[in-house]
Amino acid sequence: MRYSYALSSPLGGITLASDGEKLTGLWFDGQKYFGAGLSPHAERRTLPVFMQTQEWLGVYFSGKAPDFTPPLSLEEGSPFFRRVQKILLSIPFGKTLTYGEIAEKIAQETGKAVSARAVGGAIGHNRISLIVPCHRVLGAGGKLTGYAAGTDIKRALLKTEGIICT
Repeated sequence: MRYSYALSSPLGGITLASDGEKLTGLWFDGQKYFGAGLSPHAERRTLPVFMQTQEWLGVYFSGKAPDFTPPLSLEEGSPFFRRVQKILLSIPFGKTLTYGEIAEKIAQETGKAVSARAVGGAIGHNRISLIVPCHRVLGAGGKLTGYAAGTDIKRALLKTEGIICT
């Protein structure tokens, strides 16, 4: 990841990363695994992908489902990690899945048993928060569980989408 860009959101600072063409990272400032893979020498620059992402975030934080997605770099990681990302990207705005439901989907696709814990481990390392919507994944029974940026931010993101969690 060679380029970075910082911006503000209603939930705090966000840092973006790019290879120059695609978005490679989106983190809330200070979240767990913040900047994973981002070089400390990344050049701060305004790029078209950062402006598209900022526009996407503006639509999202207005409480609407964005009707576009900035170009994303999703090639990194194991086949399991990429499969989890694909499922995350299929969760619509305002809807949720549980870790167990994702594990079940993967087991159905591959014919191999997968634990909800393994799914959670992959989700916890998601480099492109919000756009790859890991915040839409809940614990068993729809329970609000961990989030790399904290459960308060997860709760606020879900509320933005009209989902109320206790």
